[in-house]
Amino acid sequence: MNKEKEEKEKPTFRSKMKASILKGVTEIISPLVNEAKFSITPKGISINAVDPAHVGLVHVDVPNDSFEEYYADELDLGVDVSKLSGALKLAGADDTISLEYDEHKNKLVLIIGNLVRKMGLIDVKGMSDPKIPKLDLPAKVVLVAEELNKAVRASEMVSDHIVLTVDKDKFVFFAEGDSVDTVDLTLQKDLLIGLQSKDKYRSLYSIDYLSNMIKPAKAEDQITLLLGNDNPLRVEFDFADKKGHVVYVLAPRIESE
Repeated sequence: MNKEKEEKEKPTFRSKMKASILKGVTEIISPLVNEAKFSITPKGISINAVDPAHVGLVHVDVPNDSFEEYYADELDLGVDVSKLSGALKLAGADDTISLEYDEHKNKLVLIIGNLVRKMGLIDVKGMSDPKIPKLDLPAKVVLVAEELNKAVRASEMVSDHIVLTVDKDKFVFFAEGDSVDTVDLTLQKDLLIGLQSKDKYRSLYSIDYLSNMIKPAKAEDQITLLLGNDNPLRVEFDFADKKGHVVYVLAPRIESE
């Protein structure tokens, strides 16, 4: 009887992790959405979200072995990302925090040391659950985040969009403003971690979206880009010391004639 009682009282979701993991999650999704559905399963936590303009899509995955402690049934939690992000400012990156679901009060409970923060949840019925599209993108580039950040920061000074061009030998960033100002950065194959492209491909993207997508990556992190001709851009990298993984999909901008 006691064992049955313990099973009934066991929470549907309880976890303990380094604060850097949850901080990374909120930093990754907050540029696109203010609210997100956290899909909780025994295998871990995943999040799919798309921004209101349907320009950027994000998929985050944190497997259960990334946690110090983890127990979960299957459930979806509608989370106010800004509230969660604000609460996490009270924790240092190396602090251990607890995150669990109070099903009786329908609240998300965040525990930082002796501090207990309880947050009301959002009804998930009206929340979208977008899927990462299956894209046959012909070119693949792998580089360190520092190089990509440098190109994006320079391009932001002259334009709100950036052209990415890749062929079998090089990867090129190009931005052109309304005036005569331009930015051109070419990375030859030997300066990249990886480059696979049988032909030449070119696409145009919003710098604001791309900048927000790569901002959570550390300078030394490896970022993988998949692209084609006027195709969406797939951006992916690990975060929080490889405890989590993120995939972004960024829609291309259509160039006017």
